[in-house]
Amino acid sequence: MIKEILKDAESRMHHSIEVLKTDLAGIRTGRANPALVEKLQVEYYGAETPLMQLASISVPEPRQLLVKPFDPTSLKAIEKAILASDLGLNPNNDGKQLRLNLPPLNEERRRDLVKHVHSRLEESRVAVRNVRRDAMKDMKDAVTEKLCSEDDHKRGEQELEKIVERQMLDIEKAGQSKEAEIMEV
Repeated sequence: MIKEILKDAESRMHHSIEVLKTDLAGIRTGRANPALVEKLQVEYYGAETPLMQLASISVPEPRQLLVKPFDPTSLKAIEKAILASDLGLNPNNDGKQLRLNLPPLNEERRRDLVKHVHSRLEESRVAVRNVRRDAMKDMKDAVTEKLCSEDDHKRGEQELEKIVERQMLDIEKAGQSKEAEIMEV
C-alpha cells in the first residue's frame, strides 16, 4: 500500500517538474528557440490552436525565428496572435512566412525574466509540497484503516522525504540553468 502511494506521489512530482521545464523553455533568452512561440494560441477558424499545429518553426539565424504556415490563409491570424502576445516581438510578413527578429535583451529585461523564472520555480516547489502533503495524508489514512503498520508508515515518510529532496534538487538545477541562460550576454 505504501509503495503504491510513494510511486503515485513520485510520478505526480515528476509531472510537475516536466511542466516547469516546458514553461521555462518558453521564456525568452538571448537566442532564438522555437519553444518560445510554439505553444502560442492562434485563433484559427474560430478555435484556439497552438502555433506548432499551424506552422513549421525554424531558426535560420541565432536571433531569428522563421514561421512558415501550412495554410497560407492562416498567416494573418498567426501574425495577430504574435503581436497580441506578451513576447514583445514584431513579425515581418513577406506574404508567405513570418520572420521574428529577437532583439538583444537589456539588463532590466533580463532581471525581470529572472524574477519570472523564480516565481515559476516557487510554483513548482508548492506543487511538489502539495503532492507530499497528499501522500502523507494517504499514508496516515492507510494506518488508520489498518492497511499497513506504523513501521511501514514511518519508513514511507522517510522515503517520501528523500523523493521530495530529489525533486527539489531537480527544480533548483532547472532554475539555475535557465537563469544562467538568461543572464548570458
